[in-house]
Amino acid sequence: MCGIVGYIGDRAAAPVLINGLKRLEYRGYDSAGIAVIGDNQLQVSKEKGKVSELANSLGSGVFGKASVGIGHTRWATHGAPSKRNAHPHVSEDIAVVHNGIIENYQELREQLIAKGHAFTSDTDSETIAHLIAEKLTTENDFEKAVIATLLELEGTFGIVVLNRKEPDTLIAARRGSPILLGVGDNEMMIASDATAIVEHTKKVVYLEDNEAAVIKADGYRLMDFNFSVRERETEELELASEAIEKAGYDHFLLKEIMEQPQTVNAILRGRLSTEEGTARLGGLNMTDKQLRDVERIVIVGCGTAFYAGALGKYLIEKMTRIPVDVEVASEFRYRNPVIAPNTVALFISQSGETADTLACVEEMKRRGVHTLGLVNVIGSTIARTVDGGIYLHAGPEISVASTKAFTNQVLGLLLFGLHVGRRRDLSIDEGKEVVAALEKLPDELKKVLAMHDEVKKVAKKISKFNNAIYLGRDLLYPIALEGALKLKEVSYLHAEAYPAGEVKHGPIALVDDQMLIVFMLGKGALVDKTISNIQEIKARGGTTLLITDTKKTEGKFTIHLTTTSSWTEPLLMNIVLQLLAYYVAVARGTDVDQPRNLAKSVTVE
Repeated sequence: MCGIVGYIGDRAAAPVLINGLKRLEYRGYDSAGIAVIGDNQLQVSKEKGKVSELANSLGSGVFGKASVGIGHTRWATHGAPSKRNAHPHVSEDIAVVHNGIIENYQELREQLIAKGHAFTSDTDSETIAHLIAEKLTTENDFEKAVIATLLELEGTFGIVVLNRKEPDTLIAARRGSPILLGVGDNEMMIASDATAIVEHTKKVVYLEDNEAAVIKADGYRLMDFNFSVRERETEELELASEAIEKAGYDHFLLKEIMEQPQTVNAILRGRLSTEEGTARLGGLNMTDKQLRDVERIVIVGCGTAFYAGALGKYLIEKMTRIPVDVEVASEFRYRNPVIAPNTVALFISQSGETADTLACVEEMKRRGVHTLGLVNVIGSTIARTVDGGIYLHAGPEISVASTKAFTNQVLGLLLFGLHVGRRRDLSIDEGKEVVAALEKLPDELKKVLAMHDEVKKVAKKISKFNNAIYLGRDLLYPIALEGALKLKEVSYLHAEAYPAGEVKHGPIALVDDQMLIVFMLGKGALVDKTISNIQEIKARGGTTLLITDTKKTEGKFTIHLTTTSSWTEPLLMNIVLQLLAYYVAVARGTDVDQPRNLAKSVTVE
């Protein structure tokens, strides 16, 4: 969601901040701002809209001279998108940028107003700046004032604080919202996401929860909120700056769809054993006996990650014969779920920072459940919190709508199922069948991606529709869910999904010539039942689009593809749905990479 960047060193801060904010645009935002200190002045500039508008509003003067500053891209929570609600927020000599939500801000705000503070925004974040400024009236110590403020805050935060009276110092802190430090040559950077700083340095330090950093140009000092010093070595970023460029594509979304043969190779590389028909997963931190003793599996995720888990349930149960529950993180964290003995919990998050999913990880660890993460961002909070896991190796995913990460999330779950299944009842021949299907997948993906012109023609024809229903059975039902989500995310076309067998139980009432009905039709045992559903729609004048690898029937529009295995058929069909959503969005003229109101990494509830 919101993005943070900070800089202190010997260069002009404003260009570094603006460039960092542009790198964070993919996260989703509605306003942007920076604050710098130069010539003993605290100078702030904020704009509603794009970072480019902010960049154009900056003059020379202080913004050209200052070598310390902070910047922010805001995704509105408290208060509408506007210039007055944009960050940084200022009180006296203090400027603050904040990611997260302060739950007791109203109470704190009222106390501060009673002491004479005047607020200029509707945000919870402005409270932090005023509270620090108030602490400084009685405590002439910047560090102590910040820590005292943090101890009064309820909720989540990643913050960076600037003080006009101490221009050689920045203070950063986190609780539940990511902050990392970038270590340069006589310069330091702060960010909520490594993409903001990777072109400047690859040496980073990740702040832990309830930890602060005092940052100067020549280094940093970590401490907890009791002022106890923390020691931590720098880590090396594996992210390459060229990986976050469009590489000639019109949009990141299309680039990331087209990268999938390579990203699938990346997650499978070194993890398949053809001879033994199994997967090698060294990062689970579980013995073979522990895997054989598993009695239940819980998969937790949000949005696309939840749908990956829904498909994973089908795949894992088929291979392991272990019951699998799939849970929406934002619901699971507030329930009191019944956790069976010998349960393993899998948590799926592209960013590794999803707030609701992280809260579920912490609760399951508290209950003694072995936790495994399927995350794409190395060094992310979930990756560092779980007991073990599977890195997805999808590379940076810049477009807000997830594509290649979804594919690798499903493959991570499939590899887990194969790894566990072969230690239980899955025969070597069955295991070899799965391995063979996975080994063919990259080449099959290339063939489906080569159909993009055909998909584009169909997309142009259906882009006039405003409503769609996606239908599928068995392994293709979760793909229907994900396909509908992708279409609504990027094209703003209303879409929902159902199991095809449920069409008679309500959705059929919506069918007319203005409703697009998208069927995923596979070659499995249920193909004839799905064909019956297609006939029911046709009989009522519905417009049908079939994504299919069988020639048994045709729709008003049909996209044929070739698949060789039921294990990988859903992922190949999903590639078609990704391309379809992309080209419909282009035809409708929407903001493909940064759809309205959406955020890439959801770090608030």
